[in-house]
Amino acid sequence: MSGPAQKRYIRRVAILTALFLAAFALITVIQSDAAEPGWLALAIAILPGLAVIGVFWAIGRLIVEESDEFVRMLTIRQVLVASGLALSAASVWGFLEAASLVAHVDAYWYAVIWFGGLIVGSIINRVQHGAWGAA
Repeated sequence: MSGPAQKRYIRRVAILTALFLAAFALITVIQSDAAEPGWLALAIAILPGLAVIGVFWAIGRLIVEESDEFVRMLTIRQVLVASGLALSAASVWGFLEAASLVAHVDAYWYAVIWFGGLIVGSIINRVQHGAWGAA
């Protein structure tokens, strides 16, 4: 699976991942050096989240641009599995947290669960359809 839409997707995700890593490194430096957070720290803290949003956008573009209907279906299945896992985890943990039964978890971990869900979705695709999918 290396058509034009796949190549654009890989390029987009590579760029956004590099931006995420650079922003995350910058946050680490700013947090250790800054005595008091200001507007610059706020702007820098938003950057990794914007990179993650960019990856979501890249996956959406892949779905729109993919001309192979089977590959598009596999990608959509991956996204649905990932969304179901992440939203289920957020819901269950949120209620457990509200009942003071578990510790607080930072919200960005739900995006991490979502990306892990793409892997689970690709495994499900492989078992059910013999192909991994695209995202």
